[in-house]
Amino acid sequence: MSTTVSNTTSAEDILSRLGRSEPVQKAEEDMQGRFLKLLTTQLRNQDPMNPMENAEMTSQLAQMSTVDGIERLNKLVQSFFDAQASNEGLNAAALIGRGVLVEGKQIVLTEKGGIGGFELDGQADKVTVTVTDSSGLPVKQMVFEGIDDGSHNFFWDGMAEDGSRAEDGIYTVSVSATRGDEKVQARSLQFAQVTSVVRGPKGTDLQVGDLGLFKFDDIKQIL
Repeated sequence: MSTTVSNTTSAEDILSRLGRSEPVQKAEEDMQGRFLKLLTTQLRNQDPMNPMENAEMTSQLAQMSTVDGIERLNKLVQSFFDAQASNEGLNAAALIGRGVLVEGKQIVLTEKGGIGGFELDGQADKVTVTVTDSSGLPVKQMVFEGIDDGSHNFFWDGMAEDGSRAEDGIYTVSVSATRGDEKVQARSLQFAQVTSVVRGPKGTDLQVGDLGLFKFDDIKQIL
């Protein structure tokens, strides 16, 4: 639907209807103009017997320069944040359709197998991954040795501990890790596909399958 504006409508009326304010540059110029006008008035009305000291005048000019510098810095920082947000959005869009690992406790087994992962806060001599069914009964246990800290992925071919083929479906994964006699903090990671990108007020979010929305930094691995 289009809207026609008559020639008699002023720019101020349009801006008011759209809820917009005057350009920032004009506001800055008005502020600097008011400052200069104030300084000029002080000089014009100063006591000839007690004129304004050079140091005082220099101080006021320095204040104006500082205010102007802060405004310019704010603009520069804002432009940096805008560019960063735009770049983050482009990077996120490139992930649509890609498989990723995010923090989660499930693994989906299909006829082709299942992909899972884990994250370690430190180096581990031994990492044990236990897969359980919906009843909480252990189905498969996988052991990895000499694993560095960070995120890691693994593949489960669907074979159970008794040698049979586990049924396709959703299973629960738990992870434990040790280094010598000490426990290493470990978290299980879940595999899913990025389906869309959502641009919100606080940044860019990724819709990861039916797991929900995740920040770009929440992605532990891209597969």
